[in-house]
Amino acid sequence: MKEQLILIAEQPRRLEQAAAWFHQKWGIPLEAYTESMRQSLMGGAAVPQWLIAVQGERIVGGLGVIQNDFHDRPDLAPNVCAVYVEPDCRGQGLAGRLLERICGEMAERGIPTLYLLTDHTGFYERYGWEFCCMARGEGEERLSRMYRHRR
Repeated sequence: MKEQLILIAEQPRRLEQAAAWFHQKWGIPLEAYTESMRQSLMGGAAVPQWLIAVQGERIVGGLGVIQNDFHDRPDLAPNVCAVYVEPDCRGQGLAGRLLERICGEMAERGIPTLYLLTDHTGFYERYGWEFCCMARGEGEERLSRMYRHRR
């Protein structure tokens, strides 16, 4: 079954389900996701934004765009965050479709450059992201890779 990509700002009825799903995947407080998603409904500001992939009513993937993904380089913003695809849906290009859609959405909103902090090596390059620098995530001892995507 092909997934549908949905911006929370376009389907606010999905906010609670999406916030709970992201909370379950990343362990960040539910209230943080709920508040960020509510901010995306306000209009006007391009950031934050949240995108989910659904099959029927099941969320199978998602990501967000926030100002800073809890790292020591606030000058590298905004950030794609919380990228996740359910294990049974991996290897089918879903992460790439999510990334492509959010990059397009943000470019249309006047933000052609996005950043992403990760420990992955080689994954994001497949989707047009380029290594930018190393950055330290909040509470992390070692550095992680910072990527940039420009439209």
